[in-house]
Amino acid sequence: MPSSAKKFASTGLGVPRCCTVIAVIAALLLLPIEVGKAGSSSDIPKNLSKHRKSAPHGESARHATSPKRTATEKHHHVKLAALGPVNLGNLKSDPATCDPAKFRIVLDVGHTAESEGATSARNVPEFAFNLRLAQQIEEKLKAEGFAETKLLVTEGKAKPSLAKRIAAADDLHANLFLSIHHDSVPDRLLEDWEFEGKKSHFSDRFSGYSVFVSRNNPDFKTSLLFAELVGKELKAQGLQFAQQYTMAIMGRYQHPLLDKETGVYSYDKLIVLKSTRMPAVLLEAGSIINRDEELKMDSSERRDIVSSAVTAAAKQFCGPQEPFLGPL
Repeated sequence: MPSSAKKFASTGLGVPRCCTVIAVIAALLLLPIEVGKAGSSSDIPKNLSKHRKSAPHGESARHATSPKRTATEKHHHVKLAALGPVNLGNLKSDPATCDPAKFRIVLDVGHTAESEGATSARNVPEFAFNLRLAQQIEEKLKAEGFAETKLLVTEGKAKPSLAKRIAAADDLHANLFLSIHHDSVPDRLLEDWEFEGKKSHFSDRFSGYSVFVSRNNPDFKTSLLFAELVGKELKAQGLQFAQQYTMAIMGRYQHPLLDKETGVYSYDKLIVLKSTRMPAVLLEAGSIINRDEELKMDSSERRDIVSSAVTAAAKQFCGPQEPFLGPL
């Protein structure tokens, strides 16, 4: 109650009607200003605020750097980007909705032609597997209406290429970053064999896909949501996730398992997962150092299964979602 009203009430004289009207109008005028402070640019990290100003007109409202949003979407952005992953566990999840025609997924082809990643049991570089699978995922996503899907093929040596990937995804104003890889094992776990007269290495002990997110990503909650959808779809296709990342034998490659049902792990320090400004997920589609699984990963049938799973996950991600319960 305004001080003037208190004064009149305490003296028993009553509040003049004109004063009451003026007080109510003033209160109504002040209310939006106070509410608006929660979404002000001062509450958003400076680098995100700066990037938002440079975003082109007409980008999707889901993107963290989008220049225009509805009131609901703006509130969603402030919760996930401005507050940061530390507070995400205390927030309620909004349903994930987006327009597939405008939703921009960047498919990052893991490694480069100069730094090809792991070598398969039959001496095929990982980069070749990554490129073929990413191309098939791109084709299927576009066929299902995700017209803005972008294939990202990076050049150069391994470490410099990481910064290039992040910069490219930011420049493309991606709504989602998905990095495509194929798995191996630490060198000390490899065994020798000969294939077509050439010395090679294999490990048939481990197989399966795995999905990684970083808890340091500015939108960890959404990253985890999409990762779980991908894992769920791969599992529905009859695939099993790789369980060796929980084992001490993996040494520094050991990672916490966030979801024991869908095979989602945290890889907090991985640059392409923690440093992108949008939700980011890395998919190890299967092991190419396992001789049997390598043959499957080299088949169009397996690529179709994986690409269909990723596309189904994207469609669910862009549709009404059940309340987010988090990892098991």
